Amino acid sequence: MDRSQPMELANMCMLYDEKGRVLVEEKILGENEKGIIFPGGRVEPGESLKDSVIREMREETGLIISNPKLCGIKDWIREDGTRYLVLLYKTDEFTGELKSSEEGKVFWVEREKLSSLNPIWNLNELMEIYETDDFFEFFFAFKDGKYEGWKLVDEV
Repeated sequence: MDRSQPMELANMCMLYDEKGRVLVEEKILGENEKGIIFPGGRVEPGESLKDSVIREMREETGLIISNPKLCGIKDWIREDGTRYLVLLYKTDEFTGELKSSEEGKVFWVEREKLSSLNPIWNLNELMEIYETDDFFEFFFAFKDGKYEGWKLVDEV
């Protein structure tokens, strides 16, 4: 019995500083649609997971991060059955000069103001993974024409 399934790997990184700020990206989603999320992107073929988050952060923010720590995953099943797995990293180690990219505008925001912006992709729920040890996985699936069944899963 073949248990393999199509999967796409991606990453997202919460970069934070000593001033209590986090780096966010106003991601361009469509012609007139934007939303706030942490920078990240897809893992390229042949690329290590750690190298992919370092590359994506450099491409989208101009910053070179160090020592990204894996703190959880966002896992969902798309309408076509493909599993989309996002590795959630965080770090406070970086060098370079902040600059936006074609992916969207990047800027620092005080952590407590994050939810009042325009967060997308369940960012508020993902903060439970980024900031506590209570959860490790955020999972949901496409069923009956809509995404449902989302839940935060305890660390294994």
